[in-house]
Amino acid sequence: MPSPEAKPTPPPTGGDWFRTTHWSVVLNAADTSGLAGQQALEKLCAMYWYSLYAFVRRRGSSAEDAQDLTQAFFAWFLERKSVKLASRERGKFRSFLLTSLKHFLVNEWQRGRARKRGGDVIQIPLDQLTVETRYRHEPSHDLTPDRIYERSWAMAVLEQVRGRLQEEYTIAGKGDRFAQLEQFLPGQAAELTYAEAARKLGVAEGTLKSDVHRLKQRYRELLRAEIAHTVSSPDEINGELRHLIEVIGGS
Repeated sequence: MPSPEAKPTPPPTGGDWFRTTHWSVVLNAADTSGLAGQQALEKLCAMYWYSLYAFVRRRGSSAEDAQDLTQAFFAWFLERKSVKLASRERGKFRSFLLTSLKHFLVNEWQRGRARKRGGDVIQIPLDQLTVETRYRHEPSHDLTPDRIYERSWAMAVLEQVRGRLQEEYTIAGKGDRFAQLEQFLPGQAAELTYAEAARKLGVAEGTLKSDVHRLKQRYRELLRAEIAHTVSSPDEINGELRHLIEVIGGS
């Protein structure tokens, strides 16, 4: 993995681009009989499961029913190979996924029940205590189900980026430095001034400011790369970045 100062590999273009997005993850996940399919499923769930769970909860489902519905939706989505219904022109994977969830919920409500755990549902590991605790910390004001889905998606993207950045610093043997520098990332409330953080790290304040500049630059690069995986065309990246900023700013 490159060092924090290194430039990321430019994203592929043309036909290769589509194969590197979250659409490709779903295509692999559709074959759950193999290890690759199961790993793809887990990757997909790690990015989107909470957003979907929060959407279902905000629509009025109990915690248990929301867990059942989230589990059942992923099974339904993969069994139907719904991603094959999508085309590159559909663009945003998160929008396609939410639309699919809404269609699924209509069918579930019409049947009057949720598919329960332990039957023919593909089991996805959810930490039930964690998901509900996290949901209870969501804003209690007028966030609609759609808005809370968008907000959860945006927060998940930012967490993915922060995790990748931390991993890069750790691999480079700079984990302690990252622990001090990350407070200066966008959206973080810095507990120390530049001068205080520099003293704690034993470096000059100018050195620390340069480190923070490089950190923020790499953060922007990784954020752009993460967004790239959620769309089907490079032309959509800037719009998605603007949307993410709007969603976070309006939380």
